[in-house]
Amino acid sequence: MAADADAAEVERLYELGERLSSAKDKSELAADYEAIIAAVKGQSVKAKQLAAQLIPRFFRSFPALATRAMSAMFDLVDMEELAIRIQAIRGFPLLGKDTEFVSKIADVLGQLLTSEENVERDAVHKALMSLIREDVKNSLQPLFKHVEQGSEIREKIICFLRDKVFPLKAELLKPQAEMERFITDLVKKSVQDVTGSEFELFMGFLRSLSIFGDSAPRESFQELIEIIQAQADLNSQFNVSDIDHIERWISCMYMALPIFMRGASASKFLNYFVKQIVPAFEKIPEEKKLDLLKTIASSSPYATAQDSRQLLPSVVQLLNKYMPGKKVDDINHNYVECLLYTYHHLAHKTPNTTNSLCGYKIVTGQPSDRLGEDFTEHYKDFTER
Repeated sequence: MAADADAAEVERLYELGERLSSAKDKSELAADYEAIIAAVKGQSVKAKQLAAQLIPRFFRSFPALATRAMSAMFDLVDMEELAIRIQAIRGFPLLGKDTEFVSKIADVLGQLLTSEENVERDAVHKALMSLIREDVKNSLQPLFKHVEQGSEIREKIICFLRDKVFPLKAELLKPQAEMERFITDLVKKSVQDVTGSEFELFMGFLRSLSIFGDSAPRESFQELIEIIQAQADLNSQFNVSDIDHIERWISCMYMALPIFMRGASASKFLNYFVKQIVPAFEKIPEEKKLDLLKTIASSSPYATAQDSRQLLPSVVQLLNKYMPGKKVDDINHNYVECLLYTYHHLAHKTPNTTNSLCGYKIVTGQPSDRLGEDFTEHYKDFTER
């Protein structure tokens, strides 16, 4: 009896679908569409699967029933039967042609990325991409919102963006300048609480955009540096026992180096090194000291004269520590190499400070040369080292 009832229900839905398909004025058959929507609440699995096909097909013909139809589709993707869920997922892009519903559909599809069924996950990927191609802005906003808010599905969302969306940026981000700015703003909100690898992914994507390309103005590169500065948490007190913070600072410095080369300011990073890291340098774990010195050495060519003036005394201080005056066997040559490289790049930008620091007299004609003072002992000590 149940089988007969199921067959009858499926047959009835087919008839409703055929009648709607052949009708010139479908609006007169609203009752038929309502009957299709009502089938979602029935018992027949096959009827629900058929309803999942028919609801999207005639969705745009009945705007007054749009909310009920959408609600029925959301019910379908919550059902236990895989075939029903997949059919409903495949129908969502048709409903997404109405801007009003795009964000909600994208949000629901994003939540379905956690599916353990490969065939269902593949259907979600295809449906989301169809939706994004139809309406990039309203589709991406809810996805990035999950990343920004740190929801349980954020990792799945990030993987989807990395594998499916980012590689198609040239196709999807049109008009280019407007849409690249739009997605940059989404990324900036999303990276406030991400892992190191996720941050590298997002920064790599931003750097691939034309608004941050070779011909971009200096302000664009400074914008990237400010994002990295926020990730490095330069407003916090340096804690030598917080290995995560040290590693994050090192990683951010390396990410910033190519952007320093483009003209962005390194001042905040260098200032943090002078004021926060150097005073605590002795307490920093040995395995991290060399990495820190390498980042400073690598960034020293891009230091301004003012940066150099602030940083050079700290470099000389560390040189005096790690380049001892007497011959010893345990000199850390890697430390010394990094510090001398840094010293070289900083000293030529601020030559009038070398006399008072280490006795090297370089005449610039400025009072800060301090040529009338005797720094012979400084010179003797430094050259011995």
